[in-house]
Amino acid sequence: MSRTNREIVAACFEDLFVHKDFDAAKAALHPDFRTHSPGLPNGREAFTDAVKNSPLAGATAEIRHVVAEDDLVVVHLHVAGTAVVDILRVEDGLLVEHWDVKQPL
Repeated sequence: MSRTNREIVAACFEDLFVHKDFDAAKAALHPDFRTHSPGLPNGREAFTDAVKNSPLAGATAEIRHVVAEDDLVVVHLHVAGTAVVDILRVEDGLLVEHWDVKQPL
């Protein structure tokens, strides 16, 4: 049974931000993953390396909500005193595109 887009993104974000399992997170990202977030690089390897080496990498993260419609999935999480909303586009079971907004809590 194949996973839904919501399940794919939720698992990737759990790996990336909660478990800090960057290799597992990479498996869910398209090699040409594109982010529209200023300061974050495009590409699966570059993106996960940037998250891993971020000053927030050691911070505790809590995923609060995950909402999906068609090929878009929205993740609301709290990390290091910041509320973050990420929007991901999923294609053929991989995350291919990313946008985000951040707000201090």
